[in-house]
Amino acid sequence: MSAAETRKAFGVLFLAVSIAVLVASFLSEIANIITSFPLYYYAIIWLVSFGAVFGASSLSLRKAVPAIIGRMKTSTKWSKGAKALNGISWAGPFAAIAIFPSLYQYLILAGIGLGNLSTYLMIKKYSGADNREQLIVAIISLVAIPTAVIIDSMLFASRQDIAIMLSRIFIGIAYAAGGMFALLRKAGPVGFDPTTSGSLQ
Repeated sequence: MSAAETRKAFGVLFLAVSIAVLVASFLSEIANIITSFPLYYYAIIWLVSFGAVFGASSLSLRKAVPAIIGRMKTSTKWSKGAKALNGISWAGPFAAIAIFPSLYQYLILAGIGLGNLSTYLMIKKYSGADNREQLIVAIISLVAIPTAVIIDSMLFASRQDIAIMLSRIFIGIAYAAGGMFALLRKAGPVGFDPTTSGSLQ
């Protein structure tokens, strides 16, 4: 698979994630407004939303599978320190939710932002690939944290459910922006593609 094809495959993947997150977020909020469902109902909403979106995009998403496998294989060549840092960047904020549940919506954004930023930097360092769509997801997610704090404190201080939905909307926007960038990104000059080193893109 060429670098351009792989980039487009990840663009479709990111857009699918964005749509699924946004759909699930709005359906969860509607369900919460109608009545207070048991917690597992919301898990079902999220599973069905992702299943429906990914199912509808299955033909396009199949192209992303080789690229995902390629990135996973390449990450095995990272140093132990790099692997540990990347793992902490992804898992740390999510694990912290158990300790700071009131910061749930911000820790989600931190996990997505730091995880994608760490992966972007590691791939760039070890393989030379410039996966800017992943960097875009990271930047928007991290910038969204102070934005969400301000909006929540001003408008939704007493509505934790809306504050959480807002953070998920930001995640959807981040992945949508990254996906659109990947799909619309133009190739570089002939003979040059910053994404080909390490064949990650």
